[in-house]
Amino acid sequence: MSKTVLNYEPLIFPPKKTNEKIVLSDIQQEILSLKKERNAIILAHNYQIEAIQEVADFVGDSLGLSYKAEEADADVIVFCGVHFMAETAKIVNPQKTVLLPDLDAGCSLSDACPAEQLKAYKEKHPNIYVVAYINCSAGVKALSDVICTSGNAQKIVDQVPADKEILFVPDQNLGQWVSQQTHRKMELWPGSCYAHVLFTFNALKKIKDQFPKALIVAHPECVQTVREFANEVCSTEKMVHFCKESPADTFIIVTETAMIHRLQREIPNKTFIAGPTNTCACNECRFMKMNTIEKLRDCLKNLSPQIEIPETTRKQAYVPLKRMLEWSQ
Repeated sequence: MSKTVLNYEPLIFPPKKTNEKIVLSDIQQEILSLKKERNAIILAHNYQIEAIQEVADFVGDSLGLSYKAEEADADVIVFCGVHFMAETAKIVNPQKTVLLPDLDAGCSLSDACPAEQLKAYKEKHPNIYVVAYINCSAGVKALSDVICTSGNAQKIVDQVPADKEILFVPDQNLGQWVSQQTHRKMELWPGSCYAHVLFTFNALKKIKDQFPKALIVAHPECVQTVREFANEVCSTEKMVHFCKESPADTFIIVTETAMIHRLQREIPNKTFIAGPTNTCACNECRFMKMNTIEKLRDCLKNLSPQIEIPETTRKQAYVPLKRMLEWSQ
């Protein structure tokens, strides 16, 4: 059988020189000065652009940044990510100013589960135990029993009492994967990440044919056919550990392409290939990319836009979030 080939050039990130020094731009230098002036901490999700990652105090996934948000010894928290992430920082830091460079940086997953719809579901199913993926609004967190991330979801679900019927919101793909890993039957909310569902088995099969020795590392928000084809399915944080510890030297990274910036920085001696879709050599989240280096500078300069959450909602949302932090220790 002849091998199929991609109809576009793959996006390959070869090994980097370990002695390369990062030269910051004028605007990055300004951000660092403003950060010191404001006594601020900058948290950046793995999907942020490289220029933002370079000036962040911490770069990581939702769970890691949740810990950093809670521990932050700063007056101002700048969360370079999407809206629900900044809300999470505000939930655990009510007395601090929490900024999001672009207030419109949303999330298709969060939008898939409006709080009022979850409230109506719970009224019809009063005994349901709600496990909410952290990719949801403060209003949904306030209606949940425990929060989880892609990195700790299995651990969290394993600790839910066996007699409880679980509703997993809002990501049906992550929920399906967790159910398969834990052998725990769950009702799944019909939501998905628009970016991760663009990855297909056919696109990955084509690039695997071109790079047969490369290992495929996929995020659990991907569809089942992609997860089953991958060599490893894990959170973005665990991708770093897997690629670092694996004897392989080439990896196909099936998540938002900016993740490769961090992989290159921490594992400079290996090659990373951006997971393709059927139409493109890479896959970027349009919401994550709404944050720019200019908007980061401006939000520090103006202390705006700020995240505000009604105190009743914040207190209710803190309970399941704190439970997650305790259960995931």
